[in-house]
Amino acid sequence: MSERRPGSRKTLLALAALTAAATAAAWAFREVPASFGRRPDAADPRVRNSPQFRDGVFHNAPSELARPTPTTPVNRDTLRRMLFERQGKPVGEVPLARFDGGPGRPAAEGVEITWFGHASALVEVEGSRVLLDPIWSDRCSPSSHVGPKRLHPVPVELEQLPPVDAVLISHDHYDHLDMATVQRLTAAQSAPFAVPLGIGGHLRRWGVPEHRIIELDWDETCTLGDLTLTLTSAHHFSGRGTTRNTTLWGSWVIAGPSRKVYYTGDSGYFEGYARIGAQHGPFDAALVQIGAYDQAWADIHMTPEDAVRAHQELRAELLVPVHWCTFDLGLHPWAEPIERLLAEAKQQAVPIAVPRPGQRVDVDNPPELDGWWESVA
Repeated sequence: MSERRPGSRKTLLALAALTAAATAAAWAFREVPASFGRRPDAADPRVRNSPQFRDGVFHNAPSELARPTPTTPVNRDTLRRMLFERQGKPVGEVPLARFDGGPGRPAAEGVEITWFGHASALVEVEGSRVLLDPIWSDRCSPSSHVGPKRLHPVPVELEQLPPVDAVLISHDHYDHLDMATVQRLTAAQSAPFAVPLGIGGHLRRWGVPEHRIIELDWDETCTLGDLTLTLTSAHHFSGRGTTRNTTLWGSWVIAGPSRKVYYTGDSGYFEGYARIGAQHGPFDAALVQIGAYDQAWADIHMTPEDAVRAHQELRAELLVPVHWCTFDLGLHPWAEPIERLLAEAKQQAVPIAVPRPGQRVDVDNPPELDGWWESVA
């Protein structure tokens, strides 16, 4: 009987280690294929007949105001900055507010907004509640192991939220549409998901029942009791895998019997804000995207100064900034969006509320600015 050579044993050990590592990686990333969602059927009449859909993808409306993105948005200089010049994290612990709007509290009869961080918010309008772009995972990524990590804890567990009348999604990017959060909401709530065209395919793959999916094109409306929800335009894009723009993106008008709130979703500055303001305004408040801007993607994310201008054209009263604080997605310092926004809002005499994550804002009696971000910037 021949004796096993040492080299053969080392090879077997290396193969065993490699197999174990591959198995562990496969287990760790098992959720990734499902997180990509499902590409919508281009033969679906609603998709095929959309004015926004042609050549197999959705398109932005033509704009003379949207700043053009460079031909190669991720050029060598941008890539270098993304790798070596990231500065979008706070230096201390982000202060949270204690959420006081649990299941036992009735919905506000006026207009109240609770910001949970990034673009996630609870909007209450005249006795109705809607949840905007909820992200409760630790990362905004197809994987729970890699990707931008949350910079502060969630202010309240998802299951401790009060019953909502609708969950609104603006587009399918990972920082606005999260598989794990959708699945938890499907179990914890009974409300429908109102989404732009094509996103229903993602929800169906993740187990959301058909009767809880409402897909809308721009300028289409659904009515839920006293609540009227209208998907309006935005200047952005979509995509969760290697393909882009197979689902639509948008902004939302949230209207009660007499009061209204607007949410921009993600968007570059464009003519649509004046049009939406004329058609649907005035608004009691607007939740406006202010973070993750850069010249390399100027047509898809507004600067803080753009945000103030858009807010004015929307004919909105109180500005509540969103899309900042929670994830490091830009190339600017962490607090720069809010500092630039406050400077421009003061110059333009625009009223603004800057809640801590978890803090509820009564739009009729907004809190005074307390500079809570300054100690951790």
